[in-house]
Amino acid sequence: MTFFCGGALMFTSGYLISRSAQRPENILMVYAPIVLTRAFGIGRPSFRYVERLVSHNWVLKIVSRFRQRLYLIVEQGTKSIYAKAQTGEVFNVLANDLFKIENFYLRLLFPTIIGWLIYIVVTLVIGIFNPLTALLILLVLGLDTIMLPLITVAVRGARDYQQKQLERKLYTDLTDAVMGLQDWILSGRTDQLLTDQETDFHNIGQLQGKNSHFEWWRACVAESVLGLVVIILVVFATHTFGQGYLSVNWIAAFGLVVFPLSDAFVSISTGFGEWPRYADSIKRLNQLEQTSQTDAQDEVAQIEHPQNGPINFNQVTFYYQADTPVLTDINLTVQVGEHLAILGQSGAGKTTLLKLLLGDEQPQKGMITIAGVPVTALSQHRASLISVLDQKPYLFATTVANNLRLGNLQASDDVLWEALAKVQLKELVQQLPDGLDTPMTEAGKRFSGGERQRFALARILIQDTPIVILDEPTVGLDPITELAVLKTIFTSLTDKTIIWVTHHLTGVDLADEVIFIDQQGISLAGTPTELLQTSSRFAHLLALDRGDF
Repeated sequence: MTFFCGGALMFTSGYLISRSAQRPENILMVYAPIVLTRAFGIGRPSFRYVERLVSHNWVLKIVSRFRQRLYLIVEQGTKSIYAKAQTGEVFNVLANDLFKIENFYLRLLFPTIIGWLIYIVVTLVIGIFNPLTALLILLVLGLDTIMLPLITVAVRGARDYQQKQLERKLYTDLTDAVMGLQDWILSGRTDQLLTDQETDFHNIGQLQGKNSHFEWWRACVAESVLGLVVIILVVFATHTFGQGYLSVNWIAAFGLVVFPLSDAFVSISTGFGEWPRYADSIKRLNQLEQTSQTDAQDEVAQIEHPQNGPINFNQVTFYYQADTPVLTDINLTVQVGEHLAILGQSGAGKTTLLKLLLGDEQPQKGMITIAGVPVTALSQHRASLISVLDQKPYLFATTVANNLRLGNLQASDDVLWEALAKVQLKELVQQLPDGLDTPMTEAGKRFSGGERQRFALARILIQDTPIVILDEPTVGLDPITELAVLKTIFTSLTDKTIIWVTHHLTGVDLADEVIFIDQQGISLAGTPTELLQTSSRFAHLLALDRGDF
């Protein structure tokens, strides 16, 4: 209706201008086109306003359902998403893909349907007067409504693929940079961080520049086609109506009607230009849902009362890609109460070993059990069996007490104070303005890195699980603070089974057993004392870590 009113406004205006130029003897001779011009002039913005309200209301409802569905997918598939996607990639889905789905309706689907309908209607109306002209209009307008959209998809497809890869990398790099900013600063590599970000933005800017140049030429061609259509209609109207004194007024009417319809035809190519991006977003959302559904189907029967017991890796083999195994035939037993340190280079498979124990990944061969029960049958009880202290434990912008009670929502204040005393934070919290009710601020920024790790440790003590995983919990801390935090951790968790992943040997003598993950397997195993005496490699690494060289 918006485009109809726009076209009708120009049509009646063209007639009115021509008829008025003939100086009619009475205003009533042009009264009808005057009224219609005012009516269509009011109708066009009115329908445009209603169209915006209706279409955006409809689309926002659709997208809100998509968003709700996506959150449920992410919640249900937390394990697989955590294991298989980086945080930046998830942000890309949440922010970028949903935005593109909204634009898919507003900038592609609706405009294309409307543009093609107008394309058909215009051709049919002209066909009433002259079928040959209608066929010519059909072919010429087909350049704007069919050929240019196809050319746009072909040209923009490869560029959009490159841009999507760069945007995905940018989301991931920015997220990693923010989360690991302290490490970048401590390592003195901030210049490299800035250079990498500038390179990402520069590459995206170049692609966007090429796309803008193509869009300029496409718009130029599209407008030229519409100009040709205007000429055809003027010739058609002249031939059809140019013989009579009154009928000649229709020439301007037919000539001007095309201009307000141009937006309907040009917007088709604009929408198709972004189709590859929309298609990729829809595909990615569907893949997330399929992954979540697969995980739900793969769930095995859960036991009702899990018990603590030794952890066993029996002939475990795992790979992300079939031709590139990460771990091969791993055999490992961790006794109840044992403190195990897992060492190895980056990418050796240390974190993968933890994912297998947590059930975030499933081995292609072998089995992992706790007290003889497969970990797949313990997933619903994981929070009561295993707690994790990782590199960046998150502290929320709420009170100290609320952050600690994440480990146990029913924990009393006495339990909180007891845990804080074990991690040597009781005096610090007592000195805070409101004690346990003092806000921590976002990410716990009011405290130092070592203090944040101790708060996270207190939360684990309150959670009180028999098995604790330490995933490089002291990364980014200075050596003195690192050793102090490690001593606090092992002292507080002395009766727990601890699996500690680390990339260097500070505090390794706190562990009962040490293993090295190397070349898809366990290359060294033993107590720290035994390895120091029997392994020159271990002794050399320990000397390097302590600076004794």
